[in-house]
Amino acid sequence: MQQFNDNLTCRDAIALRLYFNKTEFCILINKIDKKHTMSTVTISAAEVNKLRQQTGAGMMDCRKALAESNGDFEAAIDYLRKKGQKVAANRSDREAKEGVVIAKANAENTYGIIVTLSSETDFVAKNAEFIAFAQQVADIALATKATAVADLHAAKMGNDTVGEKLLEMVAKIGEKIEISRFEQLSADAVVPYIHQGYRIGVLVGMNQAANEAVIAAGRDVAMQIAAMKPLAVDAESVSPEMIEREKAIAVEQVMAEGKAADMAEKIASGKLNKFFKENTLLPQAFVKDNSKSVGDYLASVSKGLTVTTFKRAAVGA
Repeated sequence: MQQFNDNLTCRDAIALRLYFNKTEFCILINKIDKKHTMSTVTISAAEVNKLRQQTGAGMMDCRKALAESNGDFEAAIDYLRKKGQKVAANRSDREAKEGVVIAKANAENTYGIIVTLSSETDFVAKNAEFIAFAQQVADIALATKATAVADLHAAKMGNDTVGEKLLEMVAKIGEKIEISRFEQLSADAVVPYIHQGYRIGVLVGMNQAANEAVIAAGRDVAMQIAAMKPLAVDAESVSPEMIEREKAIAVEQVMAEGKAADMAEKIASGKLNKFFKENTLLPQAFVKDNSKSVGDYLASVSKGLTVTTFKRAAVGA
């Protein structure tokens, strides 16, 4: 290889030489000190590939990271994460309306979680690696029983944290990627359901221990929740603020039709009951059999069986 001329006038010149040596590329980082002496760090294709396998970053990004880090593998990983932070900061004002929703329960079906991993485009959301990463995050959330997104970011993922791996994903893909929603639920029986290719996730909490019949019923109800988007389990679960708002709307509608105030109150109460029947879970008509309500269906599966709570998450919601 050609040597540097001793008459160089640049005291701190850095020369990068790329050369091909049969089966691998190497990068020579030549640092020239004040006396023009030269130290060389060789970065092999195997090292580049190792970094690529660990981080998922592109080959050129890995090569640059190792070069900038003087061949230090851990420093190269930090370099890529910093790149991810820069990408995340630069795209912080972007909307991440695409992504996937993962719903899972533990082996005993007593605890479940929903994780929404968001991206900017559906192209990324449909990527198998992106979905696999979301599944891993959900598994960690389930195992650690994290209570908030911040806890999930701090949870260990291999030798790193979920937050660090998320930055690596951002650096690799170049889009805003975030854990946009996290839900958890505990009950005598918890049934998870994922609808429409990871577009909607549901958890159903029930008041009887999990068995084959209860889980099957829970799945049916979860499909109902995914499709019909109930606001609450029943009328008693609806917030007072929502009740007052719906009642005020009903009264205004009736009075606009010319009805007296006392009559309007009675008619509004009937409208409110209709609202509860259509928008809360247990009174809703069961989608698989409109002749019965969801509550009636559950009672037919097991005496006293009911839903105590549920969670529903959808991409972009």
